Amino acid sequence: MSIQNAEQKQTPWAIISIIIVAILAVVIYYYVDIRGNDDNSMEAPTDLVAPIPEIEPELEIVPEAIEPEIVLEGTETIIVEPEISLPTLDESDSWFSTKLPTITWRKELLKLMVTDDMIRRFVVFTDNFSQGSLAYAHSPLVAPNAKFTALEAENNNGKNWQWDENSAQRFSQYVDLLRSMDSEMLIQWYVELKPLIDQAYAELGYPDDDFTDVLHNAITKVLDMEIPKVQPELERPSVMYKYKDQSLESLDDAEKLLLRLGKENLLVIKSIMLEINEKLARAR
Repeated sequence: MSIQNAEQKQTPWAIISIIIVAILAVVIYYYVDIRGNDDNSMEAPTDLVAPIPEIEPELEIVPEAIEPEIVLEGTETIIVEPEISLPTLDESDSWFSTKLPTITWRKELLKLMVTDDMIRRFVVFTDNFSQGSLAYAHSPLVAPNAKFTALEAENNNGKNWQWDENSAQRFSQYVDLLRSMDSEMLIQWYVELKPLIDQAYAELGYPDDDFTDVLHNAITKVLDMEIPKVQPELERPSVMYKYKDQSLESLDDAEKLLLRLGKENLLVIKSIMLEINEKLARAR
């Protein structure tokens, strides 16, 4: 056999041997590598598998505790009322001219009110009434057209006059006007206009006195007025009528006016004045 033929026979075996050794080396490498890790896990080559992003554990969201509102004892909530723009006392009639129709549903009865210098009229008349006198020139209401009448009768002693209850009907519209007014709004107006009312009262010579006390006294005078159980008898020594009962004749002018209103009208006015007086006391 020639050397060339010997080399040709050895070459395939040499190549086969190298390939077998390489295969055994690879098998031994992977076997050792796998056994060196956890039997239950296999890590893929990092150059063949895309890296898996690390997932952070989800955080449990705990709602924040709501702090209770702390209210300190002794504190007071102060409500700031909007400032009210008032006219001057001399210009207050224009204020009333726009406001009056809103205070009653009997608007046709507003003709009974004197709309000239209303605040001063109210103050002067109320002040006089609380003292038992009547300031007719400063009345906030127009005078009734009908006059007072009495029933004339004959007896053994001559002529006798009896109270005519029908004459009290001349005041019915005034009572209806008062009854139709919104008492809440009346008190609200009084509170709003109090600075002008105080100014008008100061003009009478009472700069340091509270007019609300005068108003309370006037209302109390109405509430305390007793209603006669029987129709009073009258006498007429002159043009003017007088009460035969001296307890009635000794009443002051304001109380005699309340008598002339008549029993039914006076009962209605008492009820309204009682309501106004209570609301006025709460508003102070």
